[in-house]
Amino acid sequence: MPTPTLPLTRTHRPLLLAPAGNWECAKAAIENGADAIYFGLERFNARMRAENFTEADLPELMAWLHQRGVKGYVTFNTLVFPQELPVAEQYLRSIILAGVDAAIVQDVGLCKLIRHLSPDFPIHASTQMTVTSAAGVEFAHELGCNLVVLARECSMKEIDKIQAQLGDRQISIPLEVFVHGALCVAYSGQCLTSESLGGRSANRGECAQACRMPYDLIVDDEVYHLGDRKYLLSPQDLAGLNVLPELVKTGVSCLKIEGRLKTPEYVASVTKVYRSALDRIAKDLGISVEPEKDLYDLEMAFSRGLYTGWFEGINNQALVHGRFGKKRGVYLGEVTRVYPDREAITISPISPIKAGDGIVFDCGHPDEREEGGRVYEVFKSGDLQSEVMLTFGRGMVNFRQVYIGDKIWKTSDPELDKQVRQTYAGDVPKFQRSLDLEIHGEVNQPLIAIARDEMGHVVQVESEILLVPAQNQPLTTDKLIAQLGRLGNTPFCLENLTSNLVGDLMLPVSALNQIRRELVTKLTNARSQPKSWQLSPTNKLTDLLPAVSQAYTNPPQLIILVRKLDQIPAAIESGISVIYCELEDPRKYREAVQLVRAAKQSKSNPPQIFVAPPRITKPGENWILEQVRSSDADGYLIRNYDHLEVFKNERCVADFALNIANPLTADYFYQNYTLDRLTASYDLNIDQLTALIRSCPRDWFEVTIHQHMPMFHMEHCVFCSFLSEGTDYTNCGRPCDEHQVKLRDRVGTEHILQADAGCRNTVFNGVAQTGAEYIHRLVELGVYNFRIEFVNESPETVSQTIGYYQQLLGGQISGSELWKSLKLSSQIGVTRGSLGV
Repeated sequence: MPTPTLPLTRTHRPLLLAPAGNWECAKAAIENGADAIYFGLERFNARMRAENFTEADLPELMAWLHQRGVKGYVTFNTLVFPQELPVAEQYLRSIILAGVDAAIVQDVGLCKLIRHLSPDFPIHASTQMTVTSAAGVEFAHELGCNLVVLARECSMKEIDKIQAQLGDRQISIPLEVFVHGALCVAYSGQCLTSESLGGRSANRGECAQACRMPYDLIVDDEVYHLGDRKYLLSPQDLAGLNVLPELVKTGVSCLKIEGRLKTPEYVASVTKVYRSALDRIAKDLGISVEPEKDLYDLEMAFSRGLYTGWFEGINNQALVHGRFGKKRGVYLGEVTRVYPDREAITISPISPIKAGDGIVFDCGHPDEREEGGRVYEVFKSGDLQSEVMLTFGRGMVNFRQVYIGDKIWKTSDPELDKQVRQTYAGDVPKFQRSLDLEIHGEVNQPLIAIARDEMGHVVQVESEILLVPAQNQPLTTDKLIAQLGRLGNTPFCLENLTSNLVGDLMLPVSALNQIRRELVTKLTNARSQPKSWQLSPTNKLTDLLPAVSQAYTNPPQLIILVRKLDQIPAAIESGISVIYCELEDPRKYREAVQLVRAAKQSKSNPPQIFVAPPRITKPGENWILEQVRSSDADGYLIRNYDHLEVFKNERCVADFALNIANPLTADYFYQNYTLDRLTASYDLNIDQLTALIRSCPRDWFEVTIHQHMPMFHMEHCVFCSFLSEGTDYTNCGRPCDEHQVKLRDRVGTEHILQADAGCRNTVFNGVAQTGAEYIHRLVELGVYNFRIEFVNESPETVSQTIGYYQQLLGGQISGSELWKSLKLSSQIGVTRGSLGV
């Protein structure tokens, strides 16, 4: 048998990964050139509102995808609660056995479980893991991940730095980034807004999109008027098309399109545009033949406005325009005249408009009902060459609500929708993937054809008829290409053919056709075989569960977190033994430490002080962490993977941002890092928290029992965007130093806005919440570390609140009396677990 030659190395071209909320979306992705799709099952995925696939669908789905040369990744990208781990284990076994190409995972404990069950099944660290640095990538690598999806907030320069730092660390692991789709304003994995406001956790796939709602800006207790800008937290949609060549040069291995809740038409349109662009870039032909057409298709697919996101760095003015938070489409222009009696308006359109298109009139109040409808007729109007008149069906539009100057958006193009649907209609493959052929043979021997696809499958077919000397029409390379390249109605197209025939030979056309058909059949069968991942029949979940010790009888203690220097003396005077401090300016930590150390001189049992580094660390920001460490505090709150590295030789407490929601995650952090305690995830309600505590040694945990929930934590700076004309910290004038700012929602609650040392913003719930009614239940379980967090409270309020909780722990008041006295929201997390808890 001839030895196949190795194919030429192709230019680096990242995989294109498309979303699939259902079968039709999967087909739309395949037929428009996706290299892989990602999809969810009925549970444990971050888009629970999508139609999703079932566990029973997996074998058929994966066989179909692999036949078409497409990979399939299951999204397992939520936190998993203790009671759900046995079900998660069964899901994982089904996923691995079905030959799924990878699982996209958020939960640290779940990664540990996967690697215990299978040493080689690929794990992709989800963007929900909030990886923003080389330290984060290394953490995922050590956890057993095979690919890391970076946070959307990473710029191309930061991606380059991460790649370089990984090289310095001698770590080789593929990176993936989102290239198109909706942008969450908060860091994925760090958003607690839906949970805090509505009992729907983004870490459980139930985001309520509070970022798309209107807010009033309250500056120093006064409404700050911004005109029609109300959507202060709603970013434009990400579109990386214009920077795609530069993005490819960063060396990322996969480009991901967001949209598992979107339509098949959206999936088809966006996938097609990026497929074409990537193919052109690989051939050094530029991004697009028709850039205006591509932009039009992307905007019509779905658009809240398109922008390059954070790829080119931070521009707070461009990221969030603030004028709407919902789909608009293509901007047409403004109304120039209104003719109510003729059911018509005039416009000088800057984009094409035709009869049948759907439009909406934007009068600057997107939260109210807007007029709109389908255009009935388009014709030239008046003397202006550019002006046209649009007429509408009788009664379709209330023209008394349409005014000169209203913006007009095209929201629907039926003709385009029809064209898009045709790209994935029917059963005949529309998108073909390349294969290479090698032809071998000599006189009186069979012709041997070897086919190799892009995924590395190799098949061989021999002719039943022997080759004979050619009299007048030998099998030239061109003739072989013409006959064997007739691959219409198959998933393949011929890219290269190499002929190694010896001499001028001949074979009947019918024999060549038979070879072609057999090659297609063999290659299709080879591709459809499920991946054979290793799966241990003996390794199981229970092997990984930590040993549970007896409940401790230590007296309960309060730990106080302050965010203002003047709150520290109030905590000290209340007799608190452990104080956490989180300040915007890390340089002030030395002063905080000195305040506490001064108290040590006058107290027999002086308090300890732990300080908190910023929640996010990006390349080039470790100087902030060194500044924090220079405070010489007693310990540090650990909130990300860089903290685990920088503070590894210090006393540390794992904070809520590490998303510790089950015993596997708790055990991983406790056993692999030097940590005094673990803070339980804020996604747990009381029953889930109880299950977590019972499944681990009780002295591992501290529980936050009182707090203003940190809802949004975001790269987007509201101070810069709406209180300055600057684009970032270099030119904003730092209004965050001069003003107290809140965001007032639709029900009138004013949520507190604060910046940190990295100019990232946190929105804290304006209403504090308490778990006071559950505190005795937790004490009985063996918990004795309870945290109270303050934001902007006065020293008097701090003292009063601490006093109430001390009375509660002393049995002098009940939990219900406490929360009624403080007028708090009585809850300890509000996540609705998937078991209905």
